[in-house]
Amino acid sequence: MTSLNLLTDIPGIRVGHSEDLNLRTGVTVILFDSPVTASGSFLGGAPALRETALLEPENLVERIHAVVLSGGSTYGLDATTGVQAWLREQFGNAPLPPSTIRVPIVVQASLYDLPAGGRTSWGRYSPYADMGHQAAENARHGCFRLGTAGAGTGATTATLRGGLGSASTITPAGHRVAALVAVNAVGTATIGDGPHFWSAPFERGHEFGGLGMPAHLTSEDLRLRSKWASVTGTTIGLIATDATLTKTQAKRLAILAQDGVARGVFPAHLPLDGDAIIGVSTRAKPSPSPQEWTEILHAATQVTARAIARGVYEAGPLPGATSLHTWHERFGGKERQVSDTIQK
Repeated sequence: MTSLNLLTDIPGIRVGHSEDLNLRTGVTVILFDSPVTASGSFLGGAPALRETALLEPENLVERIHAVVLSGGSTYGLDATTGVQAWLREQFGNAPLPPSTIRVPIVVQASLYDLPAGGRTSWGRYSPYADMGHQAAENARHGCFRLGTAGAGTGATTATLRGGLGSASTITPAGHRVAALVAVNAVGTATIGDGPHFWSAPFERGHEFGGLGMPAHLTSEDLRLRSKWASVTGTTIGLIATDATLTKTQAKRLAILAQDGVARGVFPAHLPLDGDAIIGVSTRAKPSPSPQEWTEILHAATQVTARAIARGVYEAGPLPGATSLHTWHERFGGKERQVSDTIQK
């Protein structure tokens, strides 16, 4: 199987987007060909979540059908309604025993991309249910757009536009591990005012510019850069493997992916962040041995950090600013002062 360096490198996973460019927001839906084992880790101080309590290992539900990432803060949680409706339409074609009701289990995390002042231009109900249905309809195997797409449409960081990123890898034992992340952090994905990513030590090839780390980190590089205090952020995403895991192991997978959030965003898990990661096992391969399990967790941290950098790198520019992708192409990957070309 050819690797696209995307979540969909894991067989049985599909991804679809929908966007409203007038509202500058969007929805990303992750569908599974067969229900998956899932749990989660929620470390941000301002999460917007739906149906995540059922992911706790002590609770009843063992499998879920879809994960939704969206903009819109808690308004965006309406997207699950549309995804459930789409799944019910698919279930309608499957025979069921008499008197059986099949309930689609959909888990969601949302980020804050509302306009300044919190004004919304829709009517009584938000558009997110329709956007969720459309994103599910658009879900396909294989390649999907990164950057300013789906849940990353209106995302920002403290210094640059945010976006939707993905990355994948194969462990020494042959297990696939992949992440999909919408980066809307209160903090930054890049170091200081330059083009280097905090995720640089984990980069594969030139997936986000290939600049590596600066020779030295200065006190200015380490100075706090964050969105202003009344704006919430959030890095939300999914980490998946094809190994067979229990719910408890899926939770540990999500926790190790949160380590990747802390390596890709500085600072992370702030009071105004809603950082949330869903851990998923497609169960296509047998349960890992202890050593193989450690390899999967080790990979989870790295692919999450890489996905964060790719989301920002692939994002389109803010008004009056140059995207990092364009900047790197223009200057051939050479280190330069970029304070006059990237959005501060």
